[in-house]
Amino acid sequence: MVVGEISSKARRTNDLVVQSVCTCYLLKLNLKLVMTLPSCLFISSCSVYMKSFCITLTLASVIIFEITRGHACCFCLAVSLQLLHGDIEQIRREYTSMFTHGVSITRKLGFSNIIMPGEMRNDLYITVERGEFEKGGKSVARNVEVTMHVVDSSGQILKDFISFGSGEPPASEYHSFVLYHNNGPRWAELLKLPIPVDKFRGAHIRCEFRHCSTKEKGEKKLFGFSFVPLMQENGRTLPDGTHELIVHKCEENTNLQDSGRYLKLPFSKGLFLGNNSQAVKTTKESFWITSFLCSTKLTQNGDMLDLLKWRTHPDKIAGCLSKLKEIDGSEIVKFLQDTLDTLFGILDENSQKYGSKVFDCLVHIINLLQDSKFHHFKPVMDTYIESHFAGALAYRDLIKVLKWHIDRVTEVELHEHIQEVLKAQEYIFKYIVQSRRLFSIATGGQNEEEFRCCIQELLMSVRFFLSQESKGASALSQLQAVFLSSFPSVYSELLKLFDVREVANLVHDALGSLPTVMHGDDSLQAVKLQSIGKTVESHLYTNPDSRYILLPVVLHHLHMHLQEQKDLIMCARILSNIFCLIKKNSSEKSVLEEIDVIVNSLLDILLRTILEITSRPQPSGSAMRLQFQDVTGEFVSCLLSLLRQMTDRHYQQLLDSFNTKDDLRDFLLQIFTVFRILIRPEMFPKDWTVMRLVANNVIITTVLYLSDALRKNFLNENFDYKIWDSYFFLAVIFINQLCLQLEMFTPSKKKKVLEKYGDMRVTMGCEIFSMWQNLGEHKLHFIPALIGPFLEVTLIPQPDLRNVMIPIFHDMMDWEQRRSGNFKQVEAKLIDKLDSLMSEGKGDETYRELFNSIIPLFGPYPSLLKKIERETWRESGVSLIATVTRLMERLLDYRDCMKMGEVDGKKIGCTVSLLNFYKTELNKEEMYIRYIHKLYDLHLKAQNFTEAAYTLLLYDELLEWSDRPLREFLNYPMQTEWQRKECLHLTIIQNFDRGKCWENGIILCRKIAEQYESYYDYRNLSKMRMMEASLYDKIMDQQRLEPEFFRVGFYGKKFPFFLRVIITVPNFIDYQCMKADKIHKVTLNH
Repeated sequence: MVVGEISSKARRTNDLVVQSVCTCYLLKLNLKLVMTLPSCLFISSCSVYMKSFCITLTLASVIIFEITRGHACCFCLAVSLQLLHGDIEQIRREYTSMFTHGVSITRKLGFSNIIMPGEMRNDLYITVERGEFEKGGKSVARNVEVTMHVVDSSGQILKDFISFGSGEPPASEYHSFVLYHNNGPRWAELLKLPIPVDKFRGAHIRCEFRHCSTKEKGEKKLFGFSFVPLMQENGRTLPDGTHELIVHKCEENTNLQDSGRYLKLPFSKGLFLGNNSQAVKTTKESFWITSFLCSTKLTQNGDMLDLLKWRTHPDKIAGCLSKLKEIDGSEIVKFLQDTLDTLFGILDENSQKYGSKVFDCLVHIINLLQDSKFHHFKPVMDTYIESHFAGALAYRDLIKVLKWHIDRVTEVELHEHIQEVLKAQEYIFKYIVQSRRLFSIATGGQNEEEFRCCIQELLMSVRFFLSQESKGASALSQLQAVFLSSFPSVYSELLKLFDVREVANLVHDALGSLPTVMHGDDSLQAVKLQSIGKTVESHLYTNPDSRYILLPVVLHHLHMHLQEQKDLIMCARILSNIFCLIKKNSSEKSVLEEIDVIVNSLLDILLRTILEITSRPQPSGSAMRLQFQDVTGEFVSCLLSLLRQMTDRHYQQLLDSFNTKDDLRDFLLQIFTVFRILIRPEMFPKDWTVMRLVANNVIITTVLYLSDALRKNFLNENFDYKIWDSYFFLAVIFINQLCLQLEMFTPSKKKKVLEKYGDMRVTMGCEIFSMWQNLGEHKLHFIPALIGPFLEVTLIPQPDLRNVMIPIFHDMMDWEQRRSGNFKQVEAKLIDKLDSLMSEGKGDETYRELFNSIIPLFGPYPSLLKKIERETWRESGVSLIATVTRLMERLLDYRDCMKMGEVDGKKIGCTVSLLNFYKTELNKEEMYIRYIHKLYDLHLKAQNFTEAAYTLLLYDELLEWSDRPLREFLNYPMQTEWQRKECLHLTIIQNFDRGKCWENGIILCRKIAEQYESYYDYRNLSKMRMMEASLYDKIMDQQRLEPEFFRVGFYGKKFPFFLRVIITVPNFIDYQCMKADKIHKVTLNH
């Protein structure tokens, strides 16, 4: 936004003057000042200041009293503000209508915070401060008015070069307000004199003083004048500050048009310009002004003028160069090109004497442009180097002095100065390179070998400097950090003179010389990595030839940081850039070579890094969590990109690179663990289907390569259970991923996935089968542990996958039979897991039929001997599969029933069927008890309290009144068998009571009372007797309808298989009456 000052011309109403000076940060400013004041009153001062949107009205309390005494008054300052964004040209384009209403564009009083190249200003601000005048022979003080003119060297008044404020028309003269009878008036009026540069030399300001009469037609009588030249003879302009000017007395009719008559007079007290013979009347009168020059072309600095005119004062060159650092930066950038020409002119004239001083001055100027205030002058220097710089021999001295400084980095007293030199190395190299190019053009490339030797020697000094180790945050480490931060900017300059391979080798050697110790200064390590990052982002790295040279040293430093888990964000960014460039700017051959280098250097540490960061808890803050996810995502993407570009040769070289089987084992365990992490549901956002498919494709491709290594190195006597178990576990969770279940996709989406990737579940299933067949007798290590995971895979509704996986169960039963003579373990695990998985909604009727197809696998056997040997095994195997098939039928029916909302007879019937099946056919007590409680919950929900009690009684009958400890199970805590049976008795009695079956409750009360009596637990015995008595009372007192019973049978295939040819005798809830076609629904509840 434009930052500006606003000075408004003094407005006069009769003899009243109000001055307003406003300074603000706005372009659009509407002010309305309303003041009701007496007509014949002189005011000493009245100012309004506005700064940073804050309005402050400052009036002396005495003046306010004088203004308001005896008069009605009203003060009102109304300000309308609007903040506009952008530079002035942008605002003109976007707010065209605003500039049609006479809006004033106001510039800051002085230079803005950022000075832009090409900005043209030559404004001299003069503040008319005050004066001290004599009475002039009168008894009262004078009424003094000041008239100001700008006069050129010939005595002519310059027209329209006095501005009273933005928006005001320019004037040729200024008249101050008059203070009544005041010999020491204070005006404090600010004027702007926008005098062109070409008229500045020889011009001066003349102030004329007149006494004003208070009479209506009073005349203004001239009684004195002051003047001040704007520029001295040496070209230096009027210095900023307050100046006390001499008031020269004159007669009323004195003609001041001939400026030559008074310019020889002294203009300021204590300051005399040359020898003048004209007598000056002694006077005690003085006039004060304050000047402030805002110019992009003129300077007030004598040292700057001396430097620019060094040829006229050769004896002052050393002093001028020393004083350059003391000159204000705005003065230097105003004359940037002239200053640089001067420096290199001095260097060409006498490099032996002034080479070091010129170098220091150049460093100072370069670093000056790093300041945000002068940052925009960098393009000016770039343009100067490209178009105006002519120092063809300067490169010799610049290289020589730069090397001298780098060779002395260990000298503590020079550290601060060397740090400044290293900050400026980018532009120093620009000057070196351009100078050498100019020299080559002029001489046809002479001394090329000499120049290359100089550069090599310079970089040898750099390598030695970088190789120095320091402990902690030492001055040396700070210098190394400064150098590394700007070193990558040098690459593009060196490429102008050297081949990409030569530059790449120079950079490789420099970066390779850095210490490998990571326990030093953390800030240096961070800068080192940033330098590596800039190297990867540089133009040098984009070229495949130079990239192959730089890649090893880049990967070396990345490896060190990843090993220490430091600066992971920067490491992730660098890795991402590396992989982007490999694919984008490489030929097929160079890609293979670069992938070789990356695999050997970084694959192992990349896997460890992913394991490390994914094992950490996620940060609590949202911003930190997002950053954590971004870093994790970048590392994962880099790993996938690397694996995706690896070929058979890369995998073979990788596997051959491990010296021992233990190293290979650790690597395989590591990569399998990382793959399990990558296929977690939370690893990618839900809608990132393509990314998940790409990741899975990379994983399965890699697993296929690594399977061969697993078979060759970890079978037979080298068998390793942990690595095989990790492999199978990965394969199972890979197949079970939700994103691979193509049955859930739309037909078009499924078609696209199959066309591009195929069904990766089937591919992995085939690999599981193949690897299982290779295990041989080691299969026993995974029985029955893998029964559950493999069964879960077979429940996926993919026919090809099921055809591959289901025969594995036959193999498991076979090997278990060989080991223990039976396959009870397989049977138990199969049934338990099947029940669990089917309850979760997996499996279907097709799966039941397919599983039943295992039966043909049990025979006939190739030889009669085998058939005889395994006759028992065959029969028991067929029996097991048939049993499992029947169980699946019931589980499928049970699952379908449970999908219904309300409790109905079918749910209860299915549960009863399963319950009886587990008891009678499978003899699995734990599963039987589980379904007892599921049936109990259904009866409670349907308010069948008597049936609920009888259901729970089935579990009670399995328990004895003993002290055998029981484990925690379902909702029961760990307790003795006696305690659990007691708990069941009390619950059953309560349900008999609620179901009005009090007679059965009394029977149980008597049984538990006997137990209390045997343990002499009379307190609980008393309670139980009272409960028994209450049940007798309910029999006698409460009304209970006589139940009605019906004999119901189910015949025909339209009923579920578990109801067919079953006869039940249900009774109904009180007052319930139903038609015959509804009876079977009620029957299912009983």
